[in-house]
Amino acid sequence: MTPNSSSRRLGLWLVGARGSVATCVAYGLGALREGLIEPTGLGTEAPPLDALDLVPLDNLVLGGHDVTRRALTRTAGELARHGVLRGELLEAGSGLAGEYEARIRPGVLDDADVGFADLDPQAADRSGAPPRERVERLRADWDEFQAETGVDRVVVCNLASTEAWREPRPAWNELGAFERALDAGEAPPASTLYAYAALGSGRPFVNFTPSLGATPAALRALAEREGVPHCGNDGKTGETLLKTVLAPMFAARALRVLSWQGYNMLGNRDGEVLADPLHRRAKLESKDEALRSILDDPDLHTGVGIDYVPSLQDWKTAWDFVHFEGFLGVRMSLQLTWSGSDSALAAPLVLDLARLAELAAARGEAGAMEHTACYFKSPLGGGTHAFHEQVERLLEYARQRS
Repeated sequence: MTPNSSSRRLGLWLVGARGSVATCVAYGLGALREGLIEPTGLGTEAPPLDALDLVPLDNLVLGGHDVTRRALTRTAGELARHGVLRGELLEAGSGLAGEYEARIRPGVLDDADVGFADLDPQAADRSGAPPRERVERLRADWDEFQAETGVDRVVVCNLASTEAWREPRPAWNELGAFERALDAGEAPPASTLYAYAALGSGRPFVNFTPSLGATPAALRALAEREGVPHCGNDGKTGETLLKTVLAPMFAARALRVLSWQGYNMLGNRDGEVLADPLHRRAKLESKDEALRSILDDPDLHTGVGIDYVPSLQDWKTAWDFVHFEGFLGVRMSLQLTWSGSDSALAAPLVLDLARLAELAAARGEAGAMEHTACYFKSPLGGGTHAFHEQVERLLEYARQRS
């Protein structure tokens, strides 16, 4: 029998712990507990999801891994200066944030990121160890966190910057081959190493990034073998969210979309990382997939551009131009601009997904959490990219389990 949610305590372990999204999670959670903000953006706090037996927000304990040396207060200060965190929220969340920062441990680097600035030497040292040793160190950190805090379960959520794109390897397709490669010293991308360490130790894994994570067949087989739920990939917070809402409208009205061109400008560390072509490629592939799936027209022209604009800091502006054809062959267009704080949009989704992953684990569910597709650009488990159909799937899940 599943213990009542009020008695369950959840450890939320954030990879990329000193980044903007994780910082918004920490200070936002503190502000929610103090009653200074409403749970705006938290679907799990609204009907019908709030009827699920979810762990209360008061029962969440934060910890994390990071590969940089920057202080959490520095990230919070930058977010405050740029209008994302208000002063009273910084004060209200300082206690929780301080406890959280004390639990942050050096993470493991992806091989392509060794040259980035502000890296923690301890993280670099860990990343030089054989893959099996890296896995054991990650698990030891989680074991220690769980023992010190007394949480019942740890959910690992990847919020780190996008990894460089890599050609898939045959060893990633089968669990035995994947593990033999680890034994031979062949390291997969860091996100996949985190996923392997989490799933292999019975801990749910949430990949909020476009990085590989638990996507390979080998990792999905591991989740099924160990009976662990997981979900991903790439949190859907802005431009792609709009695309997956609007594209079904054109399809439903039998309007032919000729071209859908997008352009994104963003600052902060994510923008800096995406300025590198290989990192940008990994991101663009997830952003372009949804339109082609929904509109299903081989002649459709799509394009997405991303530019790093340092002065924008945590704010992102996306512009889309949609060229479409209607009755009588008349060509028309739609233009839209989306401007928002990525971190403020993402943080409540992270809390939603952590609680849903904990619930799935408490109920004995295993494998890809297909009902969470509406949260992701490239959802595991396949299915439609149309947002309203994805949401209906989540609501049906809630109705069956409430």
